[in-house]
Amino acid sequence: MMPRTSSFPSGPALPPTIDFAQGWRSMQVEITNLEKYVEGLPGHSFNSEQHINLYTTVYDMCTQKHDHSEKLYNKYREVLEEYTNSRVLPALRKTYDDEYRLLRVLLERWSIHKKMVRRLSRIFYYLDRHFIDRNSLLPLEEVGLACFVDLVYNTLRRKAQEAVIAIVDKEREGDDTGVDRALLKNVKDMYVEIGMGEKKRYEQDLESFMLKGTTSYYSRKASGWIQEYSYFDYIRKSEECVQKEKERVSQYLYASSEPTLVKKVEHELFVVYANQLLEKKHSEFREIAQGLEPVANIFKQHVEGEVGQGMDAIRKVIEVHDKYMVYVTKCLENKTIFHKSLKEAFRIFCSKVPGSSLSAETLAKICDRIIVLKRWANEELSDEAIEKVVKFLAYISDDKDLFAEFYRKKLARRLLLNRDASYDHETRIITKLKQQFGGNFTRKMEGMVTDLTSSRQNQKSFEEYVANNPAANPGIDLNVTLLTTSVWPSYKTFDVNLPSEIVKCVEIFKGFYETKHKHRKLTWLHSLGTCHINGKFDQKHIELIVSIHQAAVLLLFNTRDNLSYTDIQTQLDLSHEDLVGVLHSLSCAKYKILIKEPATETVSKTDVFEVNSKFTARMSRVKIPLSHVDERKKVVEDVDNNRRYAIDASIVRIMKSKKVLGHEQLVSECVKQLSGLFKPDVIAIKKRIEELIARDYLERDKMNPNMFRYLP
Repeated sequence: MMPRTSSFPSGPALPPTIDFAQGWRSMQVEITNLEKYVEGLPGHSFNSEQHINLYTTVYDMCTQKHDHSEKLYNKYREVLEEYTNSRVLPALRKTYDDEYRLLRVLLERWSIHKKMVRRLSRIFYYLDRHFIDRNSLLPLEEVGLACFVDLVYNTLRRKAQEAVIAIVDKEREGDDTGVDRALLKNVKDMYVEIGMGEKKRYEQDLESFMLKGTTSYYSRKASGWIQEYSYFDYIRKSEECVQKEKERVSQYLYASSEPTLVKKVEHELFVVYANQLLEKKHSEFREIAQGLEPVANIFKQHVEGEVGQGMDAIRKVIEVHDKYMVYVTKCLENKTIFHKSLKEAFRIFCSKVPGSSLSAETLAKICDRIIVLKRWANEELSDEAIEKVVKFLAYISDDKDLFAEFYRKKLARRLLLNRDASYDHETRIITKLKQQFGGNFTRKMEGMVTDLTSSRQNQKSFEEYVANNPAANPGIDLNVTLLTTSVWPSYKTFDVNLPSEIVKCVEIFKGFYETKHKHRKLTWLHSLGTCHINGKFDQKHIELIVSIHQAAVLLLFNTRDNLSYTDIQTQLDLSHEDLVGVLHSLSCAKYKILIKEPATETVSKTDVFEVNSKFTARMSRVKIPLSHVDERKKVVEDVDNNRRYAIDASIVRIMKSKKVLGHEQLVSECVKQLSGLFKPDVIAIKKRIEELIARDYLERDKMNPNMFRYLP
């Protein structure tokens, strides 16, 4: 078997046994060419054939009788050292006067060095596989890394650290033009790569230096600021600095460095000057001639300015409230006067919101959203979330009764339409409201929840009644909810000719109810009921979840293919307004169960309807909503009526107790009694006084028209 030889186009053929000096001279030519290629110099290339020739030469010199493995291992390091001294260090020395250029060139040389080590290690790969393992030496790539660390990194470590600090300090001073954050991020990664993937070198050489530099920077700044700024300006400036450092550390350092760095900043800004800050705060407060009141007024104006800047969502206002509550409790020593200013600022904001009911209505919606989202997410309702909503009611003190009415409407919808409602969530919020505003405020809400609990027991009794009376079987599943008229919101009631199936259900339940309650009257609210109907369409059967009125319309088409508007109205005896809403939801909305002729987007008395046999849906069960009805106007009207009754009752109570009272005293007493629920209008009180005089509850004194007497 012939021995293998290696030859290069540029040199003579090598003898079978390769002399080290001769073999290294032939290799050195190609290694020099490799260096120029890695440097990116024009006119130089390094192909796979050249790589194979070099690798073969190394292999032959290591496997022949005279093994040159140790000499080649040493030459590998010498090549990298010579390359570093001749090319890398000279390039870096030219950048000492420019920190940006220094870091860019350092990263560039590090990238080229890694490429050079990879290429060269592959050529000397045979050493890694055999010689290095047998002699417990450093692998070639680690030798290459150590070469860069010893010759470049250790030489430039201090200058690189100073360059990083200089760039960061420029940004801290506001000179962030041209700050290359990607450059600093790459420098951070280089420290980890030099540490063989471990953060030890990063922590020792970059993080620790950054911490020292940061400490030094804020020590200098704080010493000047404590002399220059007032207490509040110093605190504001310091908080801004801490926030910016948190943002900055995510760009320049790893997340693990943030807690330590922020702690250093806070120490220099707050801890070091804690005593001076306390003295400054008390000194500034003492210098105010009228005590804390002017400061509280300024604080109130500042808060008013912030909450008034387009903050149309109460959720955002609550966030701002939480922010300033922290200031009051932590920075302003929890002084009562600042709590009062905060409350007044938010009360003024709420009173300026267009529409007398917007704040109360929106807050009720937030309560509804909190409960609904918690229920669907299957989460516990936190006491913190409840506390925030309840406390905010203090700022709409003029409209607590309005909030209560909107909340009852939302509560009714949750209890009646959401069968999986969480009674625990409802009870916890109502309990908080009761603790804050008294039992009278939540009496009706508690009654609503109690009704639903009682209805569950009543439903079980009804099911037992049906099971024990075969003649009373309605033929369909029937679930009835019993509501106490005095505690639930008022709903529109109107008669309708119900389908025979539903009439049978109503009569059976009446018979059951009369066996338990002889002298009670049932009023059926069909507008709140739902019905499940099986629809047989061409493509598939679909279960339709509809209201009682929608069901009454749809069941008419079991006996007729098409019906005119007049036919439907005659058979159901519904008003035009109510029937239009029902027909619109079935023929013009998202789910077109019926087809109308003509095919317009509005319902008129001349329309003709038929079942849409081609109707289909992705789900096998579809809920058909009724057209949205804005209940806000009715809620406001109901509250206005209730307020009139409340004013009447208050006036009568006061006059029954006092017997004789002047006009101003009567108005004042009335406002005082009702202020816990709403702020009565003085003009409204005057009108109610005149109404009570007309109804012979009061009379004017004949000698003094401003005096009133109670008429027993």
